[in-house]
Amino acid sequence: AIFDESAKKDDEVFRTAVGDLNQNEEILQTEKITFSVTFVDGNNPFQAVQEACELMNQGILALVSSIGCTSAGSLQSLADAMHIPHLFIQRSTAGTPRSGCGLTRSNRNDDYTLSVRPPVYLNEVILRVVTEYAWQKFIIFYDSEYDIRGIQEFLDKVSQQGMDVALQKVENNINKMITTLFDTMRIEELNRYRDTLRRAILVMNPATAKSFISEVVETNLVAFDCHWIIINEEINDLDVQELVRRSIGRLTIIRQTFPVPQNISQRCFRGNHRISSTLCDPKDPFAQNMEISNLYIYDTVLLLANAFHKKLEDRKWHSMASLSCIRKNSKPWQGGRSMLETIKKGGVNGLTGELEFGENGGNPNVHFEILGTNYGEELGRGVRKLGCWNPVTGLNGSLTDKKLENNMRGVVLRVVTVLEEPFVMVSENVLGKPKKYQGFSIDVLDALSNYLGFNYEIYVAPDHKYGSPQEDGTWNGLVGELVFKRADIGISALTITPDRENVVDFTTRYMDYSVGVLLRRAEKTVDMFACLAPFDLSLWACIAGTVLLVGLLVYLLNWLNPPRLQMGSMTSTTLYNSMWFVYGSFVQQGGEVPYTTLATRMMMGAWWLFALIVISSYTANLAAFLTITRIESSIQSLQDLSKQTEIPYGTVLDSAVYEHVRVKGLNPFERDSMYSQMWRMINRSNGSENNVLESQAGIQKVKYGNYAFVWDAAVLEYVAINDPDCSFYTIGNTVADRGYGIALQHGSPYRDVFSQRILELQQSGDMDILKHKWWPKNGQCDLYSSVDTKQKGGALDIKSFAGVFCILAAGIVLSCFIAMLETWWNKRKGSRVPSKEDDKEIDLEHLHRRVNSLCTDDDSPHKQFSTSSIDLTPLDIDTLPTRQALEQISDFRNTHITTTTFIPEQIQTLSRTLSAKAASGFAFGSVPEHRTGPFRHRAPNGGFFRSPIKTMSSIPYQPTPTLGLNLGNDPDRGTSI
Repeated sequence: AIFDESAKKDDEVFRTAVGDLNQNEEILQTEKITFSVTFVDGNNPFQAVQEACELMNQGILALVSSIGCTSAGSLQSLADAMHIPHLFIQRSTAGTPRSGCGLTRSNRNDDYTLSVRPPVYLNEVILRVVTEYAWQKFIIFYDSEYDIRGIQEFLDKVSQQGMDVALQKVENNINKMITTLFDTMRIEELNRYRDTLRRAILVMNPATAKSFISEVVETNLVAFDCHWIIINEEINDLDVQELVRRSIGRLTIIRQTFPVPQNISQRCFRGNHRISSTLCDPKDPFAQNMEISNLYIYDTVLLLANAFHKKLEDRKWHSMASLSCIRKNSKPWQGGRSMLETIKKGGVNGLTGELEFGENGGNPNVHFEILGTNYGEELGRGVRKLGCWNPVTGLNGSLTDKKLENNMRGVVLRVVTVLEEPFVMVSENVLGKPKKYQGFSIDVLDALSNYLGFNYEIYVAPDHKYGSPQEDGTWNGLVGELVFKRADIGISALTITPDRENVVDFTTRYMDYSVGVLLRRAEKTVDMFACLAPFDLSLWACIAGTVLLVGLLVYLLNWLNPPRLQMGSMTSTTLYNSMWFVYGSFVQQGGEVPYTTLATRMMMGAWWLFALIVISSYTANLAAFLTITRIESSIQSLQDLSKQTEIPYGTVLDSAVYEHVRVKGLNPFERDSMYSQMWRMINRSNGSENNVLESQAGIQKVKYGNYAFVWDAAVLEYVAINDPDCSFYTIGNTVADRGYGIALQHGSPYRDVFSQRILELQQSGDMDILKHKWWPKNGQCDLYSSVDTKQKGGALDIKSFAGVFCILAAGIVLSCFIAMLETWWNKRKGSRVPSKEDDKEIDLEHLHRRVNSLCTDDDSPHKQFSTSSIDLTPLDIDTLPTRQALEQISDFRNTHITTTTFIPEQIQTLSRTLSAKAASGFAFGSVPEHRTGPFRHRAPNGGFFRSPIKTMSSIPYQPTPTLGLNLGNDPDRGTSI
């Protein structure tokens, strides 16, 4: 036997096999057959051939080699030339997976090399497993000792099927290799590399695989969502346990397996041959560390012993010949062909099962075992057999992970979130107990949990942010927790953006997203004079001026052309009365019309028409003003917001909305200038002036200041609906260009099943029910009205008429004050005894009115008067009929009769004297006191003049052109004048 010098265990197994034969068989001792071993450098073909030639010079029956492919080809040539049966056991350095040696075989009879180990079926097994898992993108890691040409056939086939396959060689210093990756890759490249590591195939020796898995797990290059396949024939049970212990995620192990007797007592027996317990006992340390090549060495020795024994029994033994490899004329061994045929036809049931050879000189018996774990982070989780593969029947078993098919019972997911109303809110926070959360996103997560059967643990992101890329390329916030594998799922009001999808996976959107603006509703101030609101202040001023102007014009027209008033008329044409009449007609209070001239009537007709139009317009505007409860704001869209600068606005710094506006605003090809205008406002002072750090800070800033908050429309609508003061309203974009999704680690196996369940919730209408729970259609507040409106009716309140009551109250107070002044003045005037120097004011207009009421026609000689004063003009008294008897006017007793003359210089023709007959007919009461003093007369033009008047008991004829008299009693004073 020629063994590689690095495989000392081959020699131990070889000698153990010889020892077992010596204990069980006598043929070796009888025939003096010995087994000798020599070690060579497996990579030095010349040394291997030289050692083989020395053995042939001594005389050999067969040659067993356990070396690499490099030396195997030279030994094959030598054995074929010398007709020496050559049993080749392919081995690889340090347990690295085998590659096909490519030994040339022909149909000629000079092929004396037999391959003890079956052909390399790694290409077929890997292709079948990858196809079963439906992988489309993966990476193949191989160690430095592996010849990558061994899987060239597999690479060609997956390339034809359109799979994306990457290759990477694992250096001996794995730690240095990983460190170099972090030093040379940017964060985007590192994230893409992490995505590639989600699916990987490891073609390396078990020791290198253990170290590599430990390094990538410790550096967070992989997480529980990864799925790796390790394929190597030389993986024992100890290696499997250690690989599973160090890995996370899902692990699939493909190794060569051999049948083991079910009966434990028969494990060390193969027919009549007893195997050493160090090899057949699975608990023996030596057996646990055996390589597959060691097992084939033992069975090869057993196979040769059976062949030799058969030759002896058949008496067809050929003596050994001393062969020389140097001489040209050296003849090959004559018994080589016969020995080779005996070996090929023979077979043995050993440690590797049935060892036999086919017509092509190869061992067709090979079985691969496929072991696997489920997804998870716990170490030391169990391994189960998924299936097996052999060249005849192919794959036997299913590789599908049942836990991902609507059954995740027992899976506990770690969920990271950010508090955002109404998506995620704290519902219960009891000291010493985990916080409980509620919200729309929590309801969606619970719906998935109830359907799929998983449990979850939830926590808030340490920095309370959704996540954005940093200067060093890392991510913070919720996304950073997923990138660094500290959480399995991220859920909140998290929008799906291209940058985030580069580092994490998203489910399908479970709610549409749009950008909205939160503004403070215009406060409805209490206007006490809302009744004046229909007209502008300038219009009210014009109306007041018009009343004064028209009143003055009416007075002037009557002064220029005095009207002749009818007897008994109670009106006059003074300036005060004119003003009062014009005001009364304006407010539609009516009254007697004392104006009979055409000019005055034309003036009043125009004034009444003017008053009708003004009052009608006021009534219509007042009704509209008091019943309209919604006033449109000047900001009704994002375009309106971007065009104004009076109200500053901003968003959460470094958020998705901030980034969206920044990208749009800085894009020179953006057609709409709205985003560039918004970006200028948002980016003032590098974003620190108008932006906030958290959404709640922005909402409070809107409520208590002059500010507009740009944020997720769904969040803002919830805030506006549930505000107790209904102090907010929202505007937004109706086009939903993005959506809210559940974030998972890159390559998470739960993405597809989560997305499928979300689609089912949407199709069944359950998602709409969850939405209506948090965004009711009939909320207590109006979302889109910029003023405070009532949901019920349009009834007017006291605030609308406060001004009217104030005007009434002011009028009442003013009238009471004037009444107090008049009372005080009258009392003061009545308590004073008039002196000779006192003047009495006589209103000529009042005199004319009273005197006119005294005069009657002849048809009505009798006239009844009240006990109030009667004013007569001399003209009217003089025109009384002379035939009128004195008793006919006897009803004038106890009545004041005052006559006043006009100014002689102005009206000469109107001066009259009261006839003695008329005067003598008045009855006067007793006159206890007579006084003579100047009377003060009011002229028609408003001035005064004096006239000496004597008080008398009888009325004699007075020739003086001007005369004034007062007849009657003064009950208050108790005197008669």
